[in-house]
Amino acid sequence: MKEIDTDFSPSIIHPYYFIRNGLKAAVQQKAHYLKGRLMDFGCGSKPYKAFFSVKEYIGVDYENEGHPHFNEQIDVFYNGKNLPFENESFDSILCSEVFEHVFNLPEILLELNRVLIVNGHILITCPFVWNEHEVPHDYARYTRYALKSLLEKSGFEIVDYSKAGNFITTTTQMITLYFTNQFKGVWRRVFLLRWIYKFCFFLVPNLIGVILNRLLPSNDTLYLNNVIVAKKVVSNA
Repeated sequence: MKEIDTDFSPSIIHPYYFIRNGLKAAVQQKAHYLKGRLMDFGCGSKPYKAFFSVKEYIGVDYENEGHPHFNEQIDVFYNGKNLPFENESFDSILCSEVFEHVFNLPEILLELNRVLIVNGHILITCPFVWNEHEVPHDYARYTRYALKSLLEKSGFEIVDYSKAGNFITTTTQMITLYFTNQFKGVWRRVFLLRWIYKFCFFLVPNLIGVILNRLLPSNDTLYLNNVIVAKKVVSNA
């Protein structure tokens, strides 16, 4: 198995254990859809690049004050409206945890359609449940039905859909997220306090979540992320 950065494949003592591992598993499972020349739209540090066997991997991102791009692997910046590529320049597109930060999503979907070849695939992940982040550029949370409508209006057809997370793992993730955000910077200053804090508020809740998730009936009406593979069927160029 190809490895990725441990921050995106965290241990059970990590505050983002459920969301990061759920996304990792989902992207790895669906990576085979993406071939040829790939654009990672909103690439950041390209955390999932190792999962893709492609001819060329190009990272595109947008400069904004809510998300500094230090130590990231961006090849091309775009202006928030127009992608600086010719029509049908890419065989596939990855777009992970980006749509919630795009205010003009219908417009951007048309741009993604324009630069993708007909029958090319786009792999999308975006949160259904998460706190405000990268403020002020945090605009939306989408249901699967909203995403289906937006994609179909932009010339795409969904070929694969799944959810990352369920009621139990999402609830557990929200508990650890609360503690990591509420006391950010305080508990990290003293080594012993840091590990006591991690044990009590990350490890213990995560272990309980894992156990309950195995013992109790599954319910995914509350979940962390949408994971979609869509195919370009209509050209909007």
